[in-house]
Amino acid sequence: MTNASAAAPNRVLSGGRAYASLGLRLAGLLYDLLMVTAIILIGALTFLPATGGEAPAPGSWAAHGLQAYLLALVYLFFVVSWTRGGGTVGMLAWRLRVVNGRGLSPTLQQASLRFAAAALSWALLGLGFAWALVDSEHRTLHDRLAGTWLVREPRDG
Repeated sequence: MTNASAAAPNRVLSGGRAYASLGLRLAGLLYDLLMVTAIILIGALTFLPATGGEAPAPGSWAAHGLQAYLLALVYLFFVVSWTRGGGTVGMLAWRLRVVNGRGLSPTLQQASLRFAAAALSWALLGLGFAWALVDSEHRTLHDRLAGTWLVREPRDG
């Protein structure tokens, strides 16, 4: 282990932070699921004028365009939330924050990698999240791959 990687947990846990448990992570995800549902519904509604008000036929270019558009909206929700303030609405409700090894919000590259790797975690039937159960820092597979940590901020006052 290098001196830089040995010092990372000290910066990650600065200011009274603690590693977030899997339970808190899932609680934040439940809140975010509501946000993602709203984003997808509103995004699909704004796409309808491009298809003449009709749902695109399965397998058509319009259907593929809609899927790409909705994925981009969900990507922007998570990545902008993580890079701008360290957390999504669901994470903030539980005082959770994504940080990098310097204890700061992740970079665009780290957040993008975390988003893609989180999709892989889900594709593995949640095994990427279950990783947090055996990890000493409660990091999931996507946190390990992206070089990020999920921490819980201390209560104010």
